[in-house]
Amino acid sequence: MNEEQPTSPARFDFEAGEVLLLDKPLTWTSFDVVRKVKNTLRIKKIGHAGTLDPLATGLLILCTGKKTKQIDLIQAQEKEYTGTFRLGQTTPSFDLETPVDQELAYDHLTEIELRAALAPFVGLINQTPPLFSAVKVNGERAYEVARRGDDAEIKSKQVTIREFELTRIALPEVDFRVVCSKGTYIRSLARDYGAALGVGAHLTKLVRTRIGEYRLEDALTMEAIQALRPPRPEGEADRPPRQRRERQPERRTGLEYYQSQQDAAAAPDTPPVS
Repeated sequence: MNEEQPTSPARFDFEAGEVLLLDKPLTWTSFDVVRKVKNTLRIKKIGHAGTLDPLATGLLILCTGKKTKQIDLIQAQEKEYTGTFRLGQTTPSFDLETPVDQELAYDHLTEIELRAALAPFVGLINQTPPLFSAVKVNGERAYEVARRGDDAEIKSKQVTIREFELTRIALPEVDFRVVCSKGTYIRSLARDYGAALGVGAHLTKLVRTRIGEYRLEDALTMEAIQALRPPRPEGEADRPPRQRRERQPERRTGLEYYQSQQDAAAAPDTPPVS
């Protein structure tokens, strides 16, 4: 843990402003993290500097107090991701949020072909965001349109990919590392890479490891945030604790298919839902 990440509540000054590095849990939205940290640490003003999809994990930067003025500056910085593409299958969301809608043979691919197909995606490229994304279409979030089963036209945009490499090849999976500009959709990169190979692909794992000079290895876990909860304000300590209601497992909007797969895999002798 570096000096930018305080480890004691007394070292925080949320009003003056803090830049907090968090390791976002799987299935949590970025807003889930902001809300949890705000309530746990009793922060008045807080925001995040760059959304992560629910099925992604890794570095999420939160700014508090006067440091919220830095959000745009942090968001604009270069990002680094690692993860896994599954070749030979496509999904409407380009990840595990929706079921497979097409399967193609992939076992003819060679390592030379897999690595050669990376080259067209390095540099300044045109990329179309996924329909299952927070991009706005006629004033509405694209994922809201997609979850109703409607179609929408999403315009392509230019992004920069400075580095794109494969770090493991174990067909049908390939692991990758990408260094890219703000606004790059790694799910779209999965789709386009699979299309370039002629076999389709979707994203099965994504970890954001860096934003500018901020790194995942310096991030706090949500458990560490919970441990930093400040004492109750004076005058509240003598109040009887409220009766806690038994919490039901959270079902996050849009992840019904993913959750059904996880439930099926966890059930004894039950095949996954196809």
